[in-house]
Amino acid sequence: MAKVNLDAIIPREDFESIGENKTYNTFSELPLIQLTNILFLPYLRKPDFQRETNEWDAKKICEFIDSFINGDLIPSIILWRSNSGLYFVIDGAHRLSALLAWIKDDYGDGGLSLKFFDGQINDDQKKIAEETRKLINRKVGSYADIIKSYETGDEKLISKAKNIGYYSLKLQWVTGDAKKAEHSFFKINQQGVALNNTEKKLLENRNKGNCIAARAIKTGGTGHKYWSDFDATTQNEIQLISEEINKCLFTPPLLGPVKSLDLPIAGKISSAQTIPLILDFVNIVNKIPAEFKDTLSDDINGSETLRYLKNVRKIVWRINSSHLSSLGLHPLVYFYSLEGRHKPASFYAAAEFISELDRTNKFFDFIRVRKYFEDFLLKYNYLAQQVNDKFKYANKSYKYISNMYMNLIEFLLKETNIDKAAEGLCNNKDFNYLKLNQNSSEEDIFSNFSSDKKSAIFIKEALTNPIRCKICNGLIHQNSLTIDHIIRKQDGGIGSIENGQIAHPYCNSTYKN
Repeated sequence: MAKVNLDAIIPREDFESIGENKTYNTFSELPLIQLTNILFLPYLRKPDFQRETNEWDAKKICEFIDSFINGDLIPSIILWRSNSGLYFVIDGAHRLSALLAWIKDDYGDGGLSLKFFDGQINDDQKKIAEETRKLINRKVGSYADIIKSYETGDEKLISKAKNIGYYSLKLQWVTGDAKKAEHSFFKINQQGVALNNTEKKLLENRNKGNCIAARAIKTGGTGHKYWSDFDATTQNEIQLISEEINKCLFTPPLLGPVKSLDLPIAGKISSAQTIPLILDFVNIVNKIPAEFKDTLSDDINGSETLRYLKNVRKIVWRINSSHLSSLGLHPLVYFYSLEGRHKPASFYAAAEFISELDRTNKFFDFIRVRKYFEDFLLKYNYLAQQVNDKFKYANKSYKYISNMYMNLIEFLLKETNIDKAAEGLCNNKDFNYLKLNQNSSEEDIFSNFSSDKKSAIFIKEALTNPIRCKICNGLIHQNSLTIDHIIRKQDGGIGSIENGQIAHPYCNSTYKN
């Protein structure tokens, strides 16, 4: 089930610079009504390095709220109080956020979220939020209706209102300075729902430019500003470039089974794999090793973050965009299986492939054989997966997939028969582990079509007559489409329908000329 974005509910703050924590008379319980108290709620914070609060799906949020109302045992919330009087959530951000989302009726699309994301909430997030709201209102009831139940006389809701006034969240407190609080955070968050490797890497390296860039791209420059310490001009540029990259990567949104050939090049933005995908992509484009903790310095003024972002934008422009340099690589051909599943290794390989075409000055060679190249990728879609299977991880196999692409160009320049090219690749000493005709998979025995099967059926039909570039004959994607003069303007061509054709930006602006 899709995860609900509750990241806006509790704001973040940097507690490293706030100073030591003195001894306070702390309270041990937090009644739900206290979450609406103007003497508590405005001072509730998450550490700025806290992972995004988006790990729970609608069902889990609903079950948690229902458990609280029914008095079930809830793990304690762990807080740390700073000298400035702010309450930092060391453990329990999802629990508190779920209750606050219920109180505020904001499951990623309400007032807090709109402000947090600068009014830019994608359709996928809106859909998930509305589905969550409907589920909770049906199974638990809205907070507003329960609070007003004495007026409406609804006995079932009145019973829940009494419980809300009676039950409290148990609290524990961390004492000591900010370093002690941070140590406690990392220790606690390796238990329960542990931090995954990417989350841990992002948190521990939160001030390094590649991590800031990855987070900025993920949110499209909205949400918590991890770059807020930089000057205003730098902040603005980070946000603008991140927004542009985000749109190139995730537009149009991917929703459910594939029903259109116009797919986003980076897959689904709400996927749990999105931030690892982006961080790996930033590192690959900028030639940053996977283990960079001891090789990169913190970005003090934003210059490194901007450099990384500009390099990523340049590659993304090339991959698929409306920029004049765009090759318009069609996502279905290059980044998806024929069942509609996104392939991270092939996505990373595109960055390496484009860099290699640039380094060897072979863009024109690619355009010359592009039609056959793409026919090969569609027919032998499974070969890239075989490369990935051999090297186990996408961030290790992508270089070999790129190398396979470069070899494929050389084969096709000599012989445009894609079957012979496939045999040639398999006979190459670097790829002799590849096996042809190994794409079969066991059919399920269920009567209903799975999501993958529905996608595969649509893709099969849609590929019978796709829209193609009239210059290179490669597939055209909506994000990378231009209208070209058949007879060039400088040669007297006019802007008539008869003199127009669809083309990739690069084919139109560079190859043709």
